[in-house]
Amino acid sequence: MFAIVQLGSIQYKISEGEVIESQLLKGEKKESVTLDKVLLFTDENDIRVGRPFLNDVTISAEILRQHLGEKIISYKYRRRKTSAWKKGHRQKLTALRITKINAPNAKA
Repeated sequence: MFAIVQLGSIQYKISEGEVIESQLLKGEKKESVTLDKVLLFTDENDIRVGRPFLNDVTISAEILRQHLGEKIISYKYRRRKTSAWKKGHRQKLTALRITKINAPNAKA
């Protein structure tokens, strides 16, 4: 059983017990979060596709930590102009553990 859920502008394929890193979500450590923008849900013999989202399927998740991702360096150099710039960026991330996929009429 898995689902495709949208968090922000990114889509994730998730299943129960999986840990994902997403863009920053509001909440504290050990707090429960409900994800309701489910695009697709499937189990052994049932496939449901939302247009655009499924109204009856929700995802329960637990926030594990709020942290910063790896540093990304941007560097631009123009030859013969003595101009160059270097910038760094660290994205704020949230680690989520998927606890349950709540789907009525689904065989678990």
